[in-house]
Amino acid sequence: MEKLSFVIPCYGSEHTIGAVVDEIITTVEGHGGYDYEILLINDSSPDGVMQVIERLAQTNPRVMGLDLARNFGQHSAIMAGFTYLTGDIVVCLDDDGQTPANEMFRLIDKLSDFDLVFASYKSKHHSGFRNFGSKVNDLMARWLLSKPKDLKIMSYFACKRYVVDEVLRYENPYPYMSGLLLRATNKVTNVEVDHRERAEGRSGYSLHKLLLLWINGFTSFSVKPLRFATFIGIVTAIAGFVYGLIVIIKKIVDPATPMGWSSTMAVLLFIGGMIMLMLGMVGEYVGRIYLSINRAPQFVIRRKVGFEDETDGR
Repeated sequence: MEKLSFVIPCYGSEHTIGAVVDEIITTVEGHGGYDYEILLINDSSPDGVMQVIERLAQTNPRVMGLDLARNFGQHSAIMAGFTYLTGDIVVCLDDDGQTPANEMFRLIDKLSDFDLVFASYKSKHHSGFRNFGSKVNDLMARWLLSKPKDLKIMSYFACKRYVVDEVLRYENPYPYMSGLLLRATNKVTNVEVDHRERAEGRSGYSLHKLLLLWINGFTSFSVKPLRFATFIGIVTAIAGFVYGLIVIIKKIVDPATPMGWSSTMAVLLFIGGMIMLMLGMVGEYVGRIYLSINRAPQFVIRRKVGFEDETDGR
């Protein structure tokens, strides 16, 4: 009998995670033919979600919880769950009930032909801000990760165990889940499911967190930003050389031509700004190398609940 592992990062979901777990249990047991486990990861949520996880683990031996020592972000929380799962098929979904657990077998059944299946939605019940962020992430993945244009990457996905094992080979800080999954396999597809309204609360992604996610995506799995910086530098240098020639020619043709202070300052500010931008980009890469050398952790587990061994983790 194959075993399903459900991985759910939890943040601000004290009043919704219980319903999500109940829906998973009802759907799996109603379908039959699978063993299962549910891993809930408290990403240092400010509400009482850890108490809810403890209660769920006490009432159902198939439910387990990880309590992270601080907020590491959704992708690191998923990596923590991946580290402790034991299933043959892995399903990752959200804690707010917007990802329909009762449609999980539409994704799981598709794994007979694919290694990784993402949910896709006809319409998403997110705010305009979140939808904009999703579009930016999609464009970034297409440019940096060579993602197929028609493939939609969502937080609701199912994959085979070997994909998770490949993802776990990444041991550096700041994991970027889309990049890790797409580099593991090219047998990827979408399955359309419904997207629900949020039952309560709001998204945990602020503008600051989205910016950090984009920077993480830019610098984790591609050197294209550095190549783009080189291209911009070449173009700027050529433009500066051509502009210098034009100024010299004008002065030769008409000695009375005044030398423009404003245009000179504009060029200096533009070039200076580009240099600082490129240095910042290079610095981001160097900083990540530094953190990797110093083995900064992807996550730190304060305690585990529902496991046979509930000692502190990494």
